Amino acid sequence: MLTYSFCTSGFQDTNKKISLPREFRSICQLELAKVPVVTATIPVDPNCRYEEGTFPHFSGLVDSITIMNGINAPKVIQCIGSDGNRYRQLAKSGNDDLRQDAVMEQFFSLVNMFLQNHRDTSERRLRIRTYNVVPFTPSAGVVEWVNRTVPLGDYLLDSNRIGGAHARYGTGDWTFLQCREHLACEKDKRKAFFKICDNFRPVMHHFFIERFLQPADWFQSRLAYTRSVAASSMVGYIVGLGDRHSMNILIDEDTAEVVHIDLGVAFEQGLMLKTPERVPFRLTRDIIDGMGVTGTEGVFKRCCEKTLSVMRENKEALLTIIEVFIHDPLYKWALSPLKALQRQKETEYNDSCLDDSQEACEGNKDAARAILRVKQKLDGYEDGEMRSVEGQVQQLIQDAVDTDRLCQMFPGWAPWL
Repeated sequence: MLTYSFCTSGFQDTNKKISLPREFRSICQLELAKVPVVTATIPVDPNCRYEEGTFPHFSGLVDSITIMNGINAPKVIQCIGSDGNRYRQLAKSGNDDLRQDAVMEQFFSLVNMFLQNHRDTSERRLRIRTYNVVPFTPSAGVVEWVNRTVPLGDYLLDSNRIGGAHARYGTGDWTFLQCREHLACEKDKRKAFFKICDNFRPVMHHFFIERFLQPADWFQSRLAYTRSVAASSMVGYIVGLGDRHSMNILIDEDTAEVVHIDLGVAFEQGLMLKTPERVPFRLTRDIIDGMGVTGTEGVFKRCCEKTLSVMRENKEALLTIIEVFIHDPLYKWALSPLKALQRQKETEYNDSCLDDSQEACEGNKDAARAILRVKQKLDGYEDGEMRSVEGQVQQLIQDAVDTDRLCQMFPGWAPWL
């Protein structure tokens, strides 16, 4: 009830830290010693015996909360657990339906189990970084805060889009705004994209030089990054995960693994956006720059092949889970035209006054099509032809870096970044 109250409470100021309101302090005085921290990971006991003290309970709140930017003004709160640790949580409400994110995280956890049980992928430590998502209602929920991470866009450009690594190392290059305006205004998108690339150099490799000073640490972090991008790219492609702009991908400052957030566009609904997304996953120049001189060859391609191979071997289990999700009458996975428009407005301007009051879709009439497309991917069908794992991965990489596809992307997605 306490966390739900945070989700649904309105605050006028955004991007600001404020004191805990009085009404929430009174709630904290209630007897909540038996209430678990909702975003804490609780190991499943087959015998259903959860003894007191085996997982953290709620014992209080930090006296301040942070109101984030965005049309729904999500709030960052910190719960104090009975173990003495502080658990940061993101309370969201309004147009943010977290049920889609929760479904995707469950699917990622299932894939992780298969990857862990396979020798080749286990040895390479291939996995999808997950976090806990707890939907309360279709319009409110709480998300586990992923500690020690930074959005890729913040590292490359800073939150104001004029700083970051590109400002430090890209002396003389165009700014992000110049690139976006040039791509948006020019009629010849292909020519405009090439000109942007000539005036905006990738700098992602500096992340590893800045944060990992020892050669062995630098090598291991770059390896972990490449493997993480490979695994998340393949899994994201299978479920048709879209809206992968630079603020929806976090990078772990300790391990360099990537974490995908905001999973509300799935099952190729990115094709329904006003500017359709025609790349299978984000594999832009800065993403590739972090992989080193070999780029997409070597480690990245091999890890893609291993991940896709494991998913193909377990396609029946994966399809069963997806079919259960997608046929759930309470689960609205399809984007309405209004919601699709809002997605790309948020990406570019980070504000919108659109009211998405209409239903996303009456029923799931496109469910059969979505499931069929997932099955085709797991069977290796690309462009109407069945391919081997290696052939399918090669085709996907070519599509992801295809300039003809990238230049047609929404400018706010920043295909040059």
